[in-house]
Amino acid sequence: MNFYKLLGFDPSRHNRRTELMAGFTTFLTMSYILAVNPDILSQAGMDQGAVFTATALASAIGTILIAFLAKLPFAQAPSMGINAFFAFTLVKGMGYSWETALAAVFVEGIIFIILTAFNIREQIVKCIPLNLRYAISSGIGMFIAFIGLKNAGIIVSNEATFVTLGQFTPTAILACIGIVISGVLIALKVRGALFYGILICTLIGIPLGVTQLPDGFIPVSMPKSLDPTFLKFDFKSLLNMDMALTIFALVFMDIFNTVGTLIGAAAKTEMMDEKGNVRHIKEAMMADALATSVGAVLGTSTVTTFVESASGIAEGGRTGLTSFTTAVLFLLALFFAPLFLLVPSAATTGALVMVGVFMLDAIPKIDLTDVSEALPAFITMITMVLTYNIAEGMALGMICYTLVKLLSGQWRQISPTLAVVTVLLLLRYIFQ
Repeated sequence: MNFYKLLGFDPSRHNRRTELMAGFTTFLTMSYILAVNPDILSQAGMDQGAVFTATALASAIGTILIAFLAKLPFAQAPSMGINAFFAFTLVKGMGYSWETALAAVFVEGIIFIILTAFNIREQIVKCIPLNLRYAISSGIGMFIAFIGLKNAGIIVSNEATFVTLGQFTPTAILACIGIVISGVLIALKVRGALFYGILICTLIGIPLGVTQLPDGFIPVSMPKSLDPTFLKFDFKSLLNMDMALTIFALVFMDIFNTVGTLIGAAAKTEMMDEKGNVRHIKEAMMADALATSVGAVLGTSTVTTFVESASGIAEGGRTGLTSFTTAVLFLLALFFAPLFLLVPSAATTGALVMVGVFMLDAIPKIDLTDVSEALPAFITMITMVLTYNIAEGMALGMICYTLVKLLSGQWRQISPTLAVVTVLLLLRYIFQ
């Protein structure tokens, strides 16, 4: 069978050069994940070099799966937001080892595969009210931005006020420069703005003493070993109610990330049918689920479809040839690990803050005129940041929604699934 046909590419309808350039554009706009993900997961105690290799491989595998299974121009990589949940909620907040967190991601991927195979994902998505879904997305964006500010020392702890503005150290100054540069590049519509922002800040960090340039630095090398993270699972610690709810939260976040990205990026293109359904969405979801499980085996957090895929689609990408091109570039990136691992944490702050800004686009969609909708949405967003825990924000938001609707006589708006989930969440807090 013709290779291009396997990717959904039809020479009579599609242009090869356009698809290749679209794939390059998608890679450029999302390649920042190769610097950010190892930095975030290393704070959970994982080996940074192994995580870089796992990130590049998982991204390539997930994107290849979408190329051949769904024949769509989308790319995959470890999710921004869920990687923060992995490192700062599961490991640092709840005290689990990163090996247990990886096991949770693996189990989540298996559950996602089952849900997709049996078409149960629609029921899962419908369980959470629409306004809460928007709030979850925006809350995660705020949380990611807060992590960036905290890691750079722009925001620090304070006994009197809990948090306050930190000192303007070289690290904090570099982070502030990164935020401004990233914002300016995006405002100027520069392709790969976040990647270039990280690169510029890494260079600026050398004279500031923040970027540590090793003696005899060479930007190219053989791929870093996966041994420190490969198949490093601890399943024993999964057998408790907290972890069951955590896996439940991971499944929700993964499904919402993927469905939201697929629908949002495919809108107003021939990839969406007249009923508003994305073509081959089941195959795309299966690619996502498989990539998550494979990524956990390699040593990285949940893999999901990246919204940055929209940049390639905007360039005219319409088939799996676009995503295949992106995947090949992720494989080539394996040989540039020294360059990506040179990036200091402060240089990624601009990318983290801008990702937070992008995720705020869901707030205008929240119905703020109805307090029974606005209050749970607000609780979801603010508690994600103030508890430093995405799962707690989701849980408290759902509990608030159910109680407010029930006590205000709007119980018909509570689905049976949400009612059961709320009871389980309340029991968790009661017996915690």
